[in-house]
Amino acid sequence: MPQTPVLKSEQIAVYLSGYTDGEGSFCISFSPRDRLKAKIEIRPSFSVSQNSDRAEVLLLFKEYFSCGSIRPDRSDKTVKYEVRSLQDLVTKIIPHFRRFPLLSGKQKDFEKFATICEFLFTRNINFEQIFDLAFQMNISGKRRFNKEYLLSLL
Repeated sequence: MPQTPVLKSEQIAVYLSGYTDGEGSFCISFSPRDRLKAKIEIRPSFSVSQNSDRAEVLLLFKEYFSCGSIRPDRSDKTVKYEVRSLQDLVTKIIPHFRRFPLLSGKQKDFEKFATICEFLFTRNINFEQIFDLAFQMNISGKRRFNKEYLLSLL
């Protein structure tokens, strides 16, 4: 009987980057929040989705990065691995994708995402610059609020 090959850590890292290139997302979302001084909550997240019958790869993401959570995504009946902790994004997710970059145009979205996360992490927050970068990402995606509305909240 053939044995399952033992993958080395670097092989897994390359695989996870490739998988993310096809099924992953780097997202910056905004929510108006009256209780905040700036009136806007900025929420970065990294996620990867898969059908539930093939969700073992999401367990590999969770184990490899030692962070994040796996949950059902009711919007499309898949399962999603997601990291929302800014600390984990800056110390685990971003360094990984800098070392093992994406090979598609999604790499440009990742670089903007990384810049925004680093601004937030260092508290170097320039809302206009963050909005500009975020609205250049995921151009085909849906946005609940436009940039002008968000700027009007400041």
